[in-house]
Amino acid sequence: MGRWTAPHRERRRRGEAHPVRDFLFTYYSHRPAKLEQWDPGPGVRLLGDASGFLDRPGYRIDGDAVVFDPDRAPDRLRATAGFLHGLLTATASRAPRLGCFGLHEWAMVYRTDAPRHGSVPLRLGAAGTDAVVEELDVHCTHYDAFRFFTEAARPHNALEPTRERQTELEQPGCLHATMDLYKWAYKLAPACPSELVGDCFALAHDVRELDMRASPYDLAAHGYAPVPIETPAGRAEYVRAQAGFAGRAAPLRARLIDLCELLLRP
Repeated sequence: MGRWTAPHRERRRRGEAHPVRDFLFTYYSHRPAKLEQWDPGPGVRLLGDASGFLDRPGYRIDGDAVVFDPDRAPDRLRATAGFLHGLLTATASRAPRLGCFGLHEWAMVYRTDAPRHGSVPLRLGAAGTDAVVEELDVHCTHYDAFRFFTEAARPHNALEPTRERQTELEQPGCLHATMDLYKWAYKLAPACPSELVGDCFALAHDVRELDMRASPYDLAAHGYAPVPIETPAGRAEYVRAQAGFAGRAAPLRARLIDLCELLLRP
């Protein structure tokens, strides 16, 4: 994990912000030190001096070893697993929708003088950015993206996602639903193997790059070429990448579902 956490810490030490790479540490609540903490997950016997794990919920002594016992998972972890099992199985049951073109980031700066990344210029300027939102159909299904739309942008969305409709609307083509697999993995700690948390983080890291490259921001100064979704070629590039990420996310989502079922067994 150090290849991600160490540069983030160094940027913080220097007082620098990065509009792409800092997101997974600032938007999500899992701190770098927690990301670096190792948990083996169920089915692994820790030999030797593993007594430190006994301070974590769900661990117990089993003969000459320390193990994570799903039957000893705290109630809050079982409640989380219950919610996630419903959300993730519903998401997995749907075909990916690949026509949103990342317009959620454009809708977040539509007709506003205070864009979220105010230190980064807009590629097309304010008027050009607004025109893209008005010319293309906005089909955002993810509440935690939609809630950051400007008031003026909300009527342009074909749907009105709410927290209550999250399980109804979540679909596997959504970049933010894919990034959220990282959140769901660490929410299941210490039951979730750190390997799975890391795999979800790595996928979220790559997804975030596409998310911002397809955004209205000019990230050339940070070394990122745009995916110009205002053009047919850019939209085609976005859909190809979006489909690839949906494919990468599917087995990770399945592993999280299996873990939820283990935690929920009678």
